Amino acid sequence: MYVTRTLEQKILTLSTTFPILTLTGSRGSGKSTLLTHCFPDYRYVSLEDHGTREFALQDPRGFLESFGIHTIIDEAQHAPKLFSYLQTKVDRDNTAGSYILSGSHEFLLMQHISQSLAGRCAVLQLAPFSVAELSAASLMPEDLDTWLFQGGYPRLYQADIAPPDYFSSYIQTYVERDVRLIRNITDHNAFVRFVKICAGRIGGMLNYQSLAQDADISVPTAKEWISILQLSNIIYLLQPHYRNYGKRLIKAPKLYFYDTALAIALLGLSEQGQVATHYLRGNLFENMVVSEYVKLFLFQGRVPPLSYWRDRTQREVDLLIEDGATLHAVEIKAGATMRSDHFDGLAYLQGITPLKPEYSSVVWAGDLEVETAHGRYISYKHIGRV
Repeated sequence: MYVTRTLEQKILTLSTTFPILTLTGSRGSGKSTLLTHCFPDYRYVSLEDHGTREFALQDPRGFLESFGIHTIIDEAQHAPKLFSYLQTKVDRDNTAGSYILSGSHEFLLMQHISQSLAGRCAVLQLAPFSVAELSAASLMPEDLDTWLFQGGYPRLYQADIAPPDYFSSYIQTYVERDVRLIRNITDHNAFVRFVKICAGRIGGMLNYQSLAQDADISVPTAKEWISILQLSNIIYLLQPHYRNYGKRLIKAPKLYFYDTALAIALLGLSEQGQVATHYLRGNLFENMVVSEYVKLFLFQGRVPPLSYWRDRTQREVDLLIEDGATLHAVEIKAGATMRSDHFDGLAYLQGITPLKPEYSSVVWAGDLEVETAHGRYISYKHIGRV
């Protein structure tokens, strides 16, 4: 079963312009499947295989000569010496779409690319399935709590694995393979405990001092470990809006996970029925909505122009989107009942910014889409348009 990915068209377009295209994204987000689908005639080689990795490390020139152009090199970050040889080869051949690189370590890949392949390589990021992608494939769960519990990792849909079983193995693999490459963390149990504490703060403002205290680690270590989670595309930090609209603004970012179901697994929820009554359900719904808007832009090959707005008087709007010269604003409500105060924050922001009612939305847990004087209701099932 193959689910069409929104990013396909951008990948194909850029491969006709750049000699190298790189696709990053968290482990299990579907990078290999997407690339072999987009480039069925390309050779595929994975550096996860120990023998192949040793070949690339010991004889990078021979490795490239052996496979030639039109090759997909998966987990390319395992062989850093390859990148300088790739530079020489693509400069000599000058052929668009010569190599496709992929990997789960955005930091390591970008480090090598900036050193050797700047200007020669297009970089895109993949995330787990979006609502729009699953809806187009008729795979989107009808029930909200099912969607929150299952999430968007492709393997869950392709192999019919129970989410608790999948994420238990996923977390172990992530720590053993991905984290170790970025930093040599000796106490894996402490790191996993830290990630679980982060899941308990989902949708909240990031406070390093408090986070370090709860995890029994130093503040510098907490900052380093948050950086690891960002670099491996596990968490997303939503930055506060930088403009001052008449009040002093909150400056701390808010913490979200790219996939809500992973956060649910880290919280220890083992059954779907536990989601509906969990004290963080509203935060989990908010996480899902924010991550969908992140995907909306990533899958266009764009850096998400997202932020949140909150002032010292606790007035807040969950999500601001600066799409060109247009300001969009989104409030997120986990309930399925319309309330008159849902648009209070949006109405206030309309009075002090260029925000217009037609660009103001409440994403909610209901099915209906309704226009009001201060904006419109959008069902979570129809996220994917701004």
